[in-house]
Amino acid sequence: VTGASFVVFNGALKASSGFLAKSSIVEDGLMVQITRETMESLRQALRDKKDFKITCGKMDAGDVKEYVDICWVENEDKTNKG
Repeated sequence: VTGASFVVFNGALKASSGFLAKSSIVEDGLMVQITRETMESLRQALRDKKDFKITCGKMDAGDVKEYVDICWVENEDKTNKG
């Protein structure tokens, strides 16, 4: 689990790169590089207020994966107020 002050979603990752998605720490935030298709799905999920999971890593890496989960919460008192 990584806490971040901000998240940047970059929809310019090429499918030919061999990655499902890439995540990296940038200063005190998180940058997630995703394909155009994943970006479209993410945007729709945000509009619909649905949870969304991004699987990061190489396409042929087997079981070793990282995940970026976007989750909507009911009770905002339990979230970071900063």
